[in-house]
Amino acid sequence: MMTAVEADYKSVGVGTSAPMRHRSLWRAVGLGLLAAGAYAVWRAIDINRALNDTGWEAQPFPFPPQPRPPIPAEIDRPWVEPVERACPTSHPVKAKLRSGIFHEPGGASYERTVPDRCYRDADAAEADGLRRAQR
Repeated sequence: MMTAVEADYKSVGVGTSAPMRHRSLWRAVGLGLLAAGAYAVWRAIDINRALNDTGWEAQPFPFPPQPRPPIPAEIDRPWVEPVERACPTSHPVKAKLRSGIFHEPGGASYERTVPDRCYRDADAAEADGLRRAQR
């Protein structure tokens, strides 16, 4: 028979054995892995739902679903990023942002210039704050 002092001593866990501590550790690790797995599944479902968007937005109960407004297409910028260090034929003007200069086809440095941006025409480059190359 245990006395009250011995029962309190054992309930505190001072004398717990090593296997008991390891079991608690493994339970905590297992719960962490379970939570991580549940989070990964939730994120996958959320991403999949966004990709297969039906275009309808849920409304409160008495109202029917409403169509979502269309997502606007990318704004037509006067410049594009270069492709493989060259400008596409639709945007032949090469621009270097660090120097603030743009080069037009036929210019002295046009062929050796590696562009940061490619513009449709010289007016678009000037409107963006760049200046024309002197040669």
